[in-house]
Amino acid sequence: MNVLKKINRYAGVQGLVLALLISLLLLAGCQSSNSEKNVKNDDLYQMVWHDEFDYTGLPDSTLWYYDTIGNDAGWGNNEAQYYTYARKENATVDSGVLKIIARKENYKGKKYTSARLVSKADWKYGRIEVNAKLPEGVGTWSAIWMMPAGWHFNNGNWPDIGEIDIMEHVGHDPGIIHASAHSKDYQWQKGTQKTATIFIPDATNGFHSYKLDWSPEVLEGYVDDSLYFIYHNEEFGESKWPYNKPFYLILNIAVGGVWGSMQGIDDDAFPQTMDVDYVRIYRKSDKLN
Repeated sequence: MNVLKKINRYAGVQGLVLALLISLLLLAGCQSSNSEKNVKNDDLYQMVWHDEFDYTGLPDSTLWYYDTIGNDAGWGNNEAQYYTYARKENATVDSGVLKIIARKENYKGKKYTSARLVSKADWKYGRIEVNAKLPEGVGTWSAIWMMPAGWHFNNGNWPDIGEIDIMEHVGHDPGIIHASAHSKDYQWQKGTQKTATIFIPDATNGFHSYKLDWSPEVLEGYVDDSLYFIYHNEEFGESKWPYNKPFYLILNIAVGGVWGSMQGIDDDAFPQTMDVDYVRIYRKSDKLN
């Protein structure tokens, strides 16, 4: 009887070992499958535009221009800065990094200067990725965002035309990263904008990748590999989803404004810089044709 018990016990141990081995194999298979899926997903994307900032001086004029058209109107947000044109004090490339610099200085009737860089190219759908270190200081309002091709500040018709904010950060709320989508029906004045936030404690001390995955079906916002903003196309028309057309990219630091100066402007904090390591635009291969 004792012998039989030993045999059964041995068989039970063998069974457990076998079951454990099978489970590990299945888990490895799932992980391999997921890994292959991720690789295949990445393989769908092809880089179609980029700036690695591997040069010195002003930003590449074949890739970027300076938006200054809204200076007199405070850019519709009561912003305090003057966006300058091709001025190295406000936009320069050095040691492989683009530096957008907001300064406290009197310039053409304003008390602050900065730069608002706009891509000369535009895209419809894809992955937009900007690796950046953000400015700090109460009164700063940095942004990585997109507006429709062919649109300029003086054209008006905002927000009906649409706006995609990949990253916004205000200095009085350090580390809180916002991604948003604005349209006729979903906009910040009404408090209905599609938006989400994520806390990045070292956003002003380290570089992070601010990314948008954009398709006809959905907008997805990431910091590095953390997905935190999702807005699905509700199929209710242009007033809610004006994102089926090309958009261009904007990089800037505003000073003050309706949001940026909610707790005032700390003059002692300036100058402040947004460092950009690279900008890369990808499109899925099935969208290239």
